Amino acid sequence: MRSLMLFFVALLLPISKAWGQHVSYSPFMHYTDRVNEFEKMRAVDSTDVVMLGNSLTEFGGDWSKLLRAYHVRNRGIAGDDANGIYQRLSQILPGKPKAIFLMVGINDIANGLSIDEVASRCERVIAKIRHDSPRTKLYVQSLLPINESFGRWTKLNGKTEWVPQLNARLRAYCKKKGIGYINLFPFFVRHGSHEMRKELTADGLHLTPQGYKEWGFVLKKYIVALS
Repeated sequence: MRSLMLFFVALLLPISKAWGQHVSYSPFMHYTDRVNEFEKMRAVDSTDVVMLGNSLTEFGGDWSKLLRAYHVRNRGIAGDDANGIYQRLSQILPGKPKAIFLMVGINDIANGLSIDEVASRCERVIAKIRHDSPRTKLYVQSLLPINESFGRWTKLNGKTEWVPQLNARLRAYCKKKGIGYINLFPFFVRHGSHEMRKELTADGLHLTPQGYKEWGFVLKKYIVALS
């Protein structure tokens, strides 16, 4: 019996190495594949700026190139939600990165949660970052608008107005806690509406190259301030 217990302990030891980076959360294979990729990469450290979020962040690709800055790490996972991001903070926060640019919430809305529930889950992520790595400069980015006219994302049907509502909640929370908030929303909406400008989106949710240029343009002044 004792030898059997030691065997299982030995199996667990490699998982606990490297700041406890092993993450097991989502049933989606892509989530698992991405966190496994991150485990194999150089660990995040205090020289890094981390782009943290879902598909919008992941599909930005090489953020160092987009932002013309060094040590910008892409930690986006398509389909990820607030709970998924919370679970994988163990791959990021032990390294005490220089800055984190967080975008979270749109998939939680798509998952049928209420605004209160989504806001609570997002705030939990923010609080965890502030508690575990207080010297990291944290920027919470607003959610981007959506455009339902594409008819692509049925789980977001009727939720165009939810996005600015959640943004208002996040903005108020960040103001109360003294956390940086970046309001991307106005740069992406069609004038006089809360809809994503069609030229900036490929499918009503994800961005075109022009959309990423717009995003990068807004963030550059924050990146410069970190230098």
